Amino acid sequence: MNTLTKTLMIMFAMMMCSCADDSSEVIAQTTTLPQKMMITIDGVSHSVTLNGNAAAQALVARLQQGPVTVTLNSSGGFEIWGALGFSLPTSNEQITAQPGDVILYNGSNICLMYGSNSWSYTRLGHIDGLTESELRTFLKAGESNIDVTLSLASISTGVSQVRVDAAPEADVYYDLSGRRVENPTHGMYIKNGKKVIL
Repeated sequence: MNTLTKTLMIMFAMMMCSCADDSSEVIAQTTTLPQKMMITIDGVSHSVTLNGNAAAQALVARLQQGPVTVTLNSSGGFEIWGALGFSLPTSNEQITAQPGDVILYNGSNICLMYGSNSWSYTRLGHIDGLTESELRTFLKAGESNIDVTLSLASISTGVSQVRVDAAPEADVYYDLSGRRVENPTHGMYIKNGKKVIL
């Protein structure tokens, strides 16, 4: 359970306990939510948008304990890969991995793609915003013994105070800065004291 979920559950419990008092206020600390994984090589970091599958969720849970550094090697002219040092759940399927894909192989190996390859993989995510040429440079294509650090990036929700006036309104959404949203579209919101994704 991540920090935001815990905080929102506490806020919701406090709101329920205080609904009898129409003027009650519930104060919550600003909290952070891991949104992306960061890959750092030789002091240069790039973000990875993670998938929502069980493997990516398990990786996030592991990285919440702290960054993980792995040693990867170039292979096949399309990836750097190596052992994570721990296993993640797999949902392998035959895919053609593309440049920028972050792949789980055999449950305990991570592959960072700078080219394409078809195999039975579990996709973990995708490195954001780099061209194939930039990926080859960042991932040190063709080299061996590349130290790669995996860590979590966080964003502030901006929510620091919730005021409860009587019962909460059922269909009211707030953005992560605490502003009411009249017509929510795709994204993450707060509704009835809980995080929801539309």
